Amino acid sequence: MTKRHRIVLVGAGSMGTLHARVLSQSDRVELVRIVDPSENAKAVAERFDTTWTPELESLSGVDAVVLAAATPTHHRIAMDVLSQDVALLVEKPVCDDLAATEEVVATAATRSLPFMCGLLERYNPAVMTALAVLDNPLHVAAVRHSPYAPRIKTGVGWDLLVHDVDLAIRCFGGVEPTKVSASTGLFHPSSIAGAEDIAETVLGFPEGGLASVSASRVGQRKVRSLTVTEIDRSIEIDLLRRDVTIYRHVSAEAATPDGRGYRQQSVIEIPELVSVREPLATQLDRFADLLDGTADLAEERESILPSHRVVAKVLAQRELAATTA
Repeated sequence: MTKRHRIVLVGAGSMGTLHARVLSQSDRVELVRIVDPSENAKAVAERFDTTWTPELESLSGVDAVVLAAATPTHHRIAMDVLSQDVALLVEKPVCDDLAATEEVVATAATRSLPFMCGLLERYNPAVMTALAVLDNPLHVAAVRHSPYAPRIKTGVGWDLLVHDVDLAIRCFGGVEPTKVSASTGLFHPSSIAGAEDIAETVLGFPEGGLASVSASRVGQRKVRSLTVTEIDRSIEIDLLRRDVTIYRHVSAEAATPDGRGYRQQSVIEIPELVSVREPLATQLDRFADLLDGTADLAEERESILPSHRVVAKVLAQRELAATTA
């Protein structure tokens, strides 16, 4: 049996607890410690039968770290982990600053360390299925709306938008957009200064493809949808239900027999999902592949920065608009 990789989890909040469960269930890794100063973290460690420490301390004998602490701590902790020559999976975003993100990614590259960002929607079974059937996308429309969550301090750019920008880029074969235009809005009275609540973004790609990405944290229900339009079909993905529906327009008539309506015919296809696994478990397997040396380290690192660069451009446009208003 292949040796299980020894993993330390940093952060035991809502996302960290999910990581703890998936790590503890894996037959490819071993959750050896949870690091978090909160009392809740101690209880999480007990629940998943591992040890707990309030601080990171030495990583001797550890193969990798999963970093799920608050975003503002990512840069400091990531640089500490990488300086000890330990592989790292960091929850998205890598950092809430592009220069800091680039520094972390460059450090991992210099040290030839496995490094991954938790852009979890890549591993959504519906997204994986849709990407497998895409032919020649022309337009991608993504909507990621949520009710307000006071615990999240960063704006929707780094919290929500980064996911669907990443998916749009993947729909267009990993090519980075050449044009980014955006408008943002700050509305909620509980949001900290400068933390945007809505971001509406349009991306232009080198071969003429377009993507519109809408992110909001002032919605009244959770929406996670992605629609990819090609010349002869459209592919609709519901990321919450994890289903894919393909529509092909066949014919249209100006009116129904009573002359009072419009009739069109479409062929509907519902492809079988390529996977039914939990995205977090599929993501962990990808990380384990990186640790095993069976996945391309450079390719994984290089796939992280494009979405982070786009979000940075969106936020830069917000700041420019604020200074010229």
